[in-house]
Amino acid sequence: MDRITKSVIAAVAVAFFIIGLNFGNETDSDSTSSGLPAFNESNQTEDTQRVSTLRDFNNAIVDIAEQANPTVVTINTTQTVRQRQQSPFSFFFDDPRFDQEREFQRQGLGSGVIVSEEGYIITNNHVIDNADDIKITLFDGIELDAEIVGADPASDIAVLKVDQEDLKAIPMGNSDDLRVGEMVLAIGSPLGNQFAHSVSMGIVSASGRSGLQLNDFENYIQTDAAINPGNSGGPLINVDGELIGINTAIASRSGGNQGLGFAIPINMARNVMESLITDGRVARGYLGISMGGEVDRTMARALGMDNPRGFVVGDVVEDGPAAKAGLQEGDVVVRLNGNIVRDFYDFRVTIASSAPGTEVDIEVFRDGETKEFTVELGELDTEEIAADMSTSDREELRERLGFAVEELTDSIRRQLNLQSQAFGVVVSEISEASGAYSQGLRRGDVISQVAGASVTQPEEFYGAVQSLIEDGTEVALLRVNRQGRNIFVAFEL
Repeated sequence: MDRITKSVIAAVAVAFFIIGLNFGNETDSDSTSSGLPAFNESNQTEDTQRVSTLRDFNNAIVDIAEQANPTVVTINTTQTVRQRQQSPFSFFFDDPRFDQEREFQRQGLGSGVIVSEEGYIITNNHVIDNADDIKITLFDGIELDAEIVGADPASDIAVLKVDQEDLKAIPMGNSDDLRVGEMVLAIGSPLGNQFAHSVSMGIVSASGRSGLQLNDFENYIQTDAAINPGNSGGPLINVDGELIGINTAIASRSGGNQGLGFAIPINMARNVMESLITDGRVARGYLGISMGGEVDRTMARALGMDNPRGFVVGDVVEDGPAAKAGLQEGDVVVRLNGNIVRDFYDFRVTIASSAPGTEVDIEVFRDGETKEFTVELGELDTEEIAADMSTSDREELRERLGFAVEELTDSIRRQLNLQSQAFGVVVSEISEASGAYSQGLRRGDVISQVAGASVTQPEEFYGAVQSLIEDGTEVALLRVNRQGRNIFVAFEL
C-alpha cells in the first residue's frame, strides 16, 4: 500500500474515531446529573484532534499533487497558416492575380501527461491538430521537442513521444471502477503558461456522458473540478494518485469554468494509445446498423413494450455483420452482452471500442417478444470523406442548411474587428427561416469548429457537415467566434 493510500485511510480512520468520541461525550453529558459544564481542557483536546484530522486529510491531498505534478507537461504548438489577402485591384478587375498570400504563426496551448518512463505522453488530438512544431515543458522547466506517434480524431486522443528517458510516469487506474462522488484532482495549464501545473479539486459528478457532439465516440466522466482552456489533455487523478481520465472539454456560457468539465475515461484512452503505438491506427468494431429513434414512453406503447428502453434499429447494411446475424429494421435493441442499453450513443461507443472479430450478444425486442443474436463484428471503415464536393452537392447542402460560408480573409477580419490569429469560415448569408438562424447563428459569425473538428476553409466546413449527415447525426454543434467572443450554436441537420 503506497504512502498516499495510507494517508487517506489514516485521515478517514481518525475522522471516524473523533466522531465516535463526540458521540460518547454527548451521551455522557446527557446522562450526568451534576449540571457542571464541560471542562475547557476537554474541549481543547477535541479541537486539537479535529485539527489533526484535517491536517492528515490535507497532507494526503498534498501528497497526491506532489507525486502527480512532475508527470504533467505543458504543450505549446505552432502552426504556420497561409492565407490569401484580397487586393482592392482584384475586387475592381475580378482578377485574383492581384491577391497576395500572407503567412503567420498561430500559437496553441494545452496539457499532457507522461504515461511511461520512455517518454510517451497522452494528450487531446485537438491540442496538437495541424501543428507544425510541438514543444513540451516539464515540471522542472526543461523544454523538449515532441513528435506525434499517432492521433485519433474520433476519440480526441493523441500520443506524443519525447527523446528523454527515466521520466516520472503516472500510474494508470481503472476508470470502470469510478463511482459518482469520488474525489478527484485536475492538473494542467489553464489559460496560459504562467498558470502551468495548476491543481484543482472536485468530485466525479457523473459518468458515461455522451451526446455532446464534440467527437465521434463519447463516454465522458463529468467533474466539477475547475477546468479551463489550456487544461485540455491534462490528467484527472483519483485519491490513489492514479490517472483515471484525460481532461478534454467544458460546458460553459461564459467560456470559463462553471463546474461542468468532461474527461475521457483512461480505459478508453489507454486502448486508443496502445493501438496507435503498436499499429499506428485504431481498428474499431463495426455492426452495420443505424439508429431509427430512441424509445420514449409513446414509442414504447406503440411497440407494445412495458417500459421505454433501448433504441430502434433504422437501416441495416446489406451483407453487414448485423444483417448476417439476423437483425432487422424496426428491432429494438435492449441489451448488449447482458447489460441494459441506455441509448444509441453508449451502444455505439461500446461496439466501436471492441476489436474487429469480437463476438457480441445482442438482445432485441421484436413483435412482442425478445430475441437474442450473436454477432461477429467487422471493422469500421475510418477513411475520411473527400474534402472536395461537386458544385451541385455544395449548393444542395447550402440549401439544406439555410446558410453559406466563405473564406475568412484579412479584409473580413478587419471588418469584424477580429485578431489576426482568428481562424475559421465566415457566414456570408443566412435565411431567417433556417434552423441555424433560429438557434442564434448570424451573418458575420465565424465558425471555427464543427463537432469538435477545426475548419479553416469552406471545403473543410461543408465536408465536415456532410460527414455528420452521412453518419446519421441529427444535430450539429458549431463553435462560433462572434466579435472575439467564443460561443456554441447547435442546430438540427
